[in-house]
Amino acid sequence: MTKLQSVEKAAQFLKDKTLDFSPQFGVILGTGLAGLLEDIDVKFKILYQDIPGFVEATVEFHPGKLVFGLLAGKRIVCMSGRFHYYEGHTMEQVTFPVRVMKLLGIEKLFISNAAGGMNPEFKESDLMIIEDHIALFLPANPLVGECIMGDRFPDMSEPYDLGLINLAEQIAREKEINTLKKGVYVSVSGPNLESKAEYRLLRNAGADAVGMSTVPEALVAIQMGLPVFAISVITDLCIPETLKKAEIENILAAAYKAEPQMTTIFKEMIARL
Repeated sequence: MTKLQSVEKAAQFLKDKTLDFSPQFGVILGTGLAGLLEDIDVKFKILYQDIPGFVEATVEFHPGKLVFGLLAGKRIVCMSGRFHYYEGHTMEQVTFPVRVMKLLGIEKLFISNAAGGMNPEFKESDLMIIEDHIALFLPANPLVGECIMGDRFPDMSEPYDLGLINLAEQIAREKEINTLKKGVYVSVSGPNLESKAEYRLLRNAGADAVGMSTVPEALVAIQMGLPVFAISVITDLCIPETLKKAEIENILAAAYKAEPQMTTIFKEMIARL
């Protein structure tokens, strides 16, 4: 079975299970950011393990299910739990759901993640709109190999949709969300966090925040012509001179604190599109 046939098989399986629900928007929720699910009028829930071609999410705080429903009156498909390279998956497996969502009919992709802040002006629980990214530190690129569903050499001059970024900023002003920043996100493989020297390197490379996801999914979406909006929740500060030992409990607490603001931005954006 070819790569494209595998994607088509998974998409057809989901169409049959959801009675051709045909979502307009795709959403990928990051670590500690599942609160958006509470606002979805859920129509279908399907476990990853039941979907052909999907791998299982092995991170304990990633539930591992695909949720179809209505958010702000719009049809969405939401990944509750994502796949990571550090789990032992290939980049093709990590990004497989994005290709499937494209065949299901989504018109735009929304991505969230938890990230470490390297910009000295950032604070814990700030939100950062990703306006650009650095993929060069990833160990593999999901576009390597057989080219399917898009350009062989996709342009990355504007990887994140400017119209969606402007809309998010407008909503933040209206809702008085003053924790919203913009910046450059760098994706690394993980699962270890970075050393002080590595944080300096990544900051000097131009990154404001660092994480272990998002860029692979964005690359595939952009290749297929899907407009992408992505936002990071700054869950810990990664300034070498003041670096403290990272604790997962503190990271999750920072994500939970920022989650209502992120949810508001996603809901309002989808409602107005």
